[in-house]
Amino acid sequence: MNSSFELLEALKNANLLQDSTDINWWSNSGSFEVIVGAILTQQTKWEKVEKSLKNLKENNILNLEKLATIDTKILAILIKPSGFYNTKAKRLSTLCRKIIEEFGDFENFQISVTREWLLAQKGVGQESADAILCYACKREALVVDNYTNKILKEFGYEFDSYEEIQQWMMQGILENMDRVDKLYEGKLNLSTIYSRFHGKIVEFGKSKKDIKDLF
Repeated sequence: MNSSFELLEALKNANLLQDSTDINWWSNSGSFEVIVGAILTQQTKWEKVEKSLKNLKENNILNLEKLATIDTKILAILIKPSGFYNTKAKRLSTLCRKIIEEFGDFENFQISVTREWLLAQKGVGQESADAILCYACKREALVVDNYTNKILKEFGYEFDSYEEIQQWMMQGILENMDRVDKLYEGKLNLSTIYSRFHGKIVEFGKSKKDIKDLF
């Protein structure tokens, strides 16, 4: 594998996102719910996050304003399935208040937030920041995770930082946009391509198959 485009092509040919109900892979992409999911999924499985999101929906508090004002002890109980619930409740509540203070509402946040602002918030690391930018704001940000790093190591690639992996992954796409457009018949913008690329990597990673079998 000489570039990330070859990885994208192999994963696309494996038809990994056939069961996805959202074109961007992450359920309810472009909504405030993505921010909540990005915080709750830290150090836990998505299946557990879904239980927490269900609790929030059933109690009608899965929105920016209510999460900014709810008692964190109550919030912790509702998101308990996601683990580290006391810490996550405090960080989620604080993040929601900061969003309101800085941007006023979620719609303005989508348009105006920067990666630097997100990284300055407690509990928001690089992966979470890029997930929010990509899936909540639909920006051209490619999320890098442990599955990505594991796949690249299978092909002998070693990187010193998150940024180096992300740059290599994005470079392979940007330098082959003519081939990417052909692969998707010119129907997808770059943000959606990045979102689906990451989604394919996650779905393949969960399958526990050998990536080299796709080449």
